[in-house]
Amino acid sequence: MITNNIQFKDLDIIYVHNKRLKHSYINIDGDARVIVKTSSASILYVQDLLLKKERWIRKQLQSIKETKIIKINLEDEVLLFGEIYSVDAIEAQELRKLLHRLRKPNLNTITRCYDKFYKLYSQIYLKQRVEYFANIMNLKYSEIKYKKMRSRWGSCSSLKVITLNTHLLKLTKQQIDYVVAHELAHLKFMNHSKKFHDLVSQYILDAKNIRHQIKHRQNFTF
Repeated sequence: MITNNIQFKDLDIIYVHNKRLKHSYINIDGDARVIVKTSSASILYVQDLLLKKERWIRKQLQSIKETKIIKINLEDEVLLFGEIYSVDAIEAQELRKLLHRLRKPNLNTITRCYDKFYKLYSQIYLKQRVEYFANIMNLKYSEIKYKKMRSRWGSCSSLKVITLNTHLLKLTKQQIDYVVAHELAHLKFMNHSKKFHDLVSQYILDAKNIRHQIKHRQNFTF
């Protein structure tokens, strides 16, 4: 296996030549690096492959750029609805109270305050959004659960239990609505079929693009 860097227009490409591969692959990692893996030793072949997939590549790169993780200064700021707020803002008053109660602040205790704040806020804001979309979509759920999850934005069980990641509140309101409608749509379609996506699109404007944006945030799934 041989790895080289090649240039494609304005893009730096990582080219991996592996004779054992049966097919060619183009991958874009979380750091927006474009990686081509192929059994072909021909640079012209790689360039032609990149040309054919250029539109897809640039779309993926743009999505990664738009959904770049926003960093905040703990204790001073909070990420809410895709924007950074000061902890002195009205929106962060409950977080401010939690932080002020800490006797010996450290990374773990501060992080727990943020997690508790997101859960408390979720039980109000996310509940309202679920009820709103359940009503207009004419769908009934049995229960809503709020939980910090590492790799999922939400889920819907066969028992009609909707579980939402409390850190959804870091996304924009439009993206949050997409996740809510997405999980509710599973009450009717327990899959990701065309009918499922069509149902979501009836209630979320530009659903396909929003789904694409969310998909690249921290490698989370639904």
